[in-house]
Amino acid sequence: MNRRFFQWLSLALIGAASTFSATAQDKFPTKTVRIVVPFTPGSQVDLVAREIARKLQESWGQTVLVDNRAGAGGTVGSRGVATADADGHVLLFTSASHAINQTLYPKLPYDTMRDFVGVTFATSVPNVLVVAPSLGVKTAAELLALVRSKPGHFNFASAGIGSGTHFNGEMFKGAAKLDIVHVPYKGTGEALVDTTAGRSAYYWSPLGLTLPFIRDGRLIPLAVSTAQRAPLMPEVPVIGDTVPGVVYDHWYGMMAPAKTPRPVVEQISREVGRILRLPDVAKALADQGVVASPNTPAEFDRFIAAEIERLGKVVKSAGISIE
Repeated sequence: MNRRFFQWLSLALIGAASTFSATAQDKFPTKTVRIVVPFTPGSQVDLVAREIARKLQESWGQTVLVDNRAGAGGTVGSRGVATADADGHVLLFTSASHAINQTLYPKLPYDTMRDFVGVTFATSVPNVLVVAPSLGVKTAAELLALVRSKPGHFNFASAGIGSGTHFNGEMFKGAAKLDIVHVPYKGTGEALVDTTAGRSAYYWSPLGLTLPFIRDGRLIPLAVSTAQRAPLMPEVPVIGDTVPGVVYDHWYGMMAPAKTPRPVVEQISREVGRILRLPDVAKALADQGVVASPNTPAEFDRFIAAEIERLGKVVKSAGISIE
């Protein structure tokens, strides 16, 4: 009889624990959710994060704030999330720089794989190779021929050392074996202005921010950096058609502190994925030149690991380093 009692008690305790776990998960979130964007307000990654935050707030009935913590290529805000309470109420919405920084910064204040867990890949974000009409080229092949005809004469722009535009430019330069000088600017705005004026031969610019310059004819798009053509400019080829092996996606995605309970991570992932698939959200993002493409936490973790390895090789071969 005692044995039967203890068997019954064990089953009851297991059932109660399961019910408690499910109930705790169902109650998430229980307070304000803070999504840290480690870049400045108004940046494209910030705009995408705000679109997601708005929909999460509607769905959860809790305040969802976007907290911009810019600095050091995204590492300042990322460090704050790595050390935050791991209960799902503090999240990180970041870009491909999250993977690049693991190799780029020799003294990174956190470990990208150890201190974070992936929630979901959010969007694919192409850069576009642009030149001024005055340069006299209309294709990527023509640009390569021009730059190669005058070794060391031309320069290319970036939004700053260690930025995604710098990284994309170095990847292109190395694969195409170009003798060209890198000129870092303080941001995309300045880089676009000087490229438009012809002071920089070319710039790998974020598509969404460059569209006004392309549409009014101030810049000519020669190629996109991603493996697939951009829906907003289907007539523009991918750079891999001209320089095989060059693929750069300045993706955006959501992370959480590493010890966040798995059920909470999965719940957030499902909800963000649902939001990204909503027709109005997908269109709003597409209008910015980005493509929604959510996945699972496990898939995103594997993707991050692969990106650290792939992009880290480029950092080392180009000799890019930030002390």
